Amino acid sequence: MTDQTGTIGSDGWQRLIAARAAYHRTAGAHYDEVLDQVAERAQKEGSIGKADIGALLLFKRLRADTPWARALMATADADVRRATAAATAAVRDTTLSLSDAARAGRAALAGLPGFTRGDALASTVLTAAAPHRMAVYDRHAHAGLRSLGIPLNNASGRYSRYIAALDHLLTHAPSPARAWTPRDLDIALYCLPPDTAST
Repeated sequence: MTDQTGTIGSDGWQRLIAARAAYHRTAGAHYDEVLDQVAERAQKEGSIGKADIGALLLFKRLRADTPWARALMATADADVRRATAAATAAVRDTTLSLSDAARAGRAALAGLPGFTRGDALASTVLTAAAPHRMAVYDRHAHAGLRSLGIPLNNASGRYSRYIAALDHLLTHAPSPARAWTPRDLDIALYCLPPDTAST
């Protein structure tokens, strides 16, 4: 099942630009430090281990008192790193389109506890692995796309379709958003207030 990648007008871009600026005003200079630090280590090591996944859980403010978190803790760090190394290689592969890289990276993580369903944590790991190519997915960003008139369904492969939608938007972005990465756009979508004119 596919989604429409869509384009938006100048009003939509103005909303996104304002939302991203609001994020930086309210979140402060330090909120993304955890993600940035994990990304630095991933750049050097080529993989992401359990300790850094724990840090990303904090960054995403996800619960860790769950069966999947217990199962992940019971998995050898070497096994976790094998999966995240394959995911890292996939999302950094510049011979692949962003959506194909996202699909391959997401598939590489699917065998790990906590990564079989849902894209919030997986997308954060993939973004740490390739911060200039990938973007964090969550229900707020999903709602942001919807408020811009861009549908995204929840069928299998949602993360690669999400990245395709972001890539398409950025291809048609005006200045100053023309220089944005997918991560910049996910921040804007996360903070995008509802379009009251269309409700």
